[in-house]
Amino acid sequence: MNITAPPMSIDEIKSVIQGPGDVEWRYEMRRECQEILPGLWLGPFVASKSLETLQLLGITHIVCIRDAKEAFSVRPRFEQHFRYMTLDVEDNEEQNLIRLFPGAKAFIDTAISQGGRVLVHCNGGISLSPAFVVMFVMQFYQISWEDALHLVQNRRYCISPNGGFLTQIKEYEAIYKANLAVAAYPAAQRTVSRRKRADEDDDEDSNRYFQSLWTRCRNTHNCHLIYSDDDRKRALVSTDQDPDPNAMET
Repeated sequence: MNITAPPMSIDEIKSVIQGPGDVEWRYEMRRECQEILPGLWLGPFVASKSLETLQLLGITHIVCIRDAKEAFSVRPRFEQHFRYMTLDVEDNEEQNLIRLFPGAKAFIDTAISQGGRVLVHCNGGISLSPAFVVMFVMQFYQISWEDALHLVQNRRYCISPNGGFLTQIKEYEAIYKANLAVAAYPAAQRTVSRRKRADEDDDEDSNRYFQSLWTRCRNTHNCHLIYSDDDRKRALVSTDQDPDPNAMET
């Protein structure tokens, strides 16, 4: 399941990217979570430690992304109240996020489609969890990685994915657009293309067969193979015997 935003005009998309203009960012807001798009919140681990706050926001699902070394402290706290997905990663530029993203996206898609609200957090909510959210926003609105990054930054000003994560965010734009192109390609046309390729493969196999047969014949019997489009395979005509002196020359 892939949830996406309803079709929007260019002006509507620009407005969404810009975000609310009446929010004055304060340093203390780094320790809070912010709503990035309807049903999706982003923040630090500390925001996931307040049961009262989570319930007040209507959170139903939580994606906990943590460095494996932080597992003793950054962990689900209220499993009896919320559904959790926990991802153990390495918070460094070498960590492959694209490989982990589809599972996280499926979890978020399912939650939002069922009317739930999802909080995505890492320890600080600065680099790791924002990278996941930027990729999600990019595909949800079908926008460029730059626009998705600006959209998230305009709601949580303090985010700053590291260089490695930023590179993967850029790469993911090409991946999701390729998937969209494949999905949009008419199924009937794909079937015709496959059939055409199969026919071409059959012709290739046939040509290879006749070429092999001709080579064998020529090397062993000094023959030549005669065939036409209507009757590809005819008798081998031997040239081992001397020609009939009485035959007419043409």
